[in-house]
Amino acid sequence: MLWNADDLGMTSRYKAASAGAPGMGIVITPFGVREPEDFSAAFAGMSGDMPDGILMVTDILTRLNRKKVFDFAAAHRVPAIYEAEDFVREGGLMSYGPDRKEAIERAADLLARVLKGAKPSDLPFEQPTRFRFVINRKTADTLGIAHPDSLLERADEVIE
Repeated sequence: MLWNADDLGMTSRYKAASAGAPGMGIVITPFGVREPEDFSAAFAGMSGDMPDGILMVTDILTRLNRKKVFDFAAAHRVPAIYEAEDFVREGGLMSYGPDRKEAIERAADLLARVLKGAKPSDLPFEQPTRFRFVINRKTADTLGIAHPDSLLERADEVIE
């Protein structure tokens, strides 16, 4: 798991995944980065004991350095999953994350309520209810990863 270790929210997500992983038979190897130069050390650590896959938690640091992750994953034929579907459009293998359209619609609704006089403290805290699973078939083929029809059928979108 690759995340910005200086971002408390991302670290919280790492801790939650790490706590839940053993129950699913998954071993998480942490690769916390704090600045762009840390990605090389993270990749060196991964190269020493190549992971079965990479989960990259998205924040500004990882977003700005996503190409490094794409390149490492491609060079080592490691499947990687991202939280934002735009990463898949740019060459990442797959993503699973909140539907951005829904998030924007909900934010617009909350903003409209505030502009109409609602107190922000009276508004509910909302969590996403729709998540999108997107696969890049070309990247899967390049990595030599089989993509069974059952997986493609579950995808919200398959990028050719």
